[in-house]
Amino acid sequence: MFELTSFTRPERDLFRMMDAFDREMFGRGGRRSGSFSTDLCDCGDSYKLEAELPGFNKEDISVSVDGDLLTISAEHNETHEEEKKRKGYVYRERRYGSFSRSFDISGIDKENIAAEYKDGVLTLDLPKLQKPVETSRKIELR
Repeated sequence: MFELTSFTRPERDLFRMMDAFDREMFGRGGRRSGSFSTDLCDCGDSYKLEAELPGFNKEDISVSVDGDLLTISAEHNETHEEEKKRKGYVYRERRYGSFSRSFDISGIDKENIAAEYKDGVLTLDLPKLQKPVETSRKIELR
């Protein structure tokens, strides 16, 4: 999870330990900031990519293909009315903003990618390009 190292002052140890814990548990300042979790399954003739996007409406999510790059983007917008309501909050962890990840999809049949969003999970079916079947034939001599 995280490493404890010795420092010259005990209060620095505690501060760094708590900072490392916060980053590890909540993604603050770490890899997960501005991102979302995904799972990828090899299903034989296709891949299944599942992206966790809880709290988004389907209209907030965009999936695009540019060459061999598939990009999933999602954006939460906080309206002025919502800003007024949040003034009474003592503490808020839910974030508003945009999230985006891109994936190399070389070897994928881009024309037949299918997507579904249900219960906070975006599922993409990414069919693999079919390799041409090699056939053998006899060549006649002239």
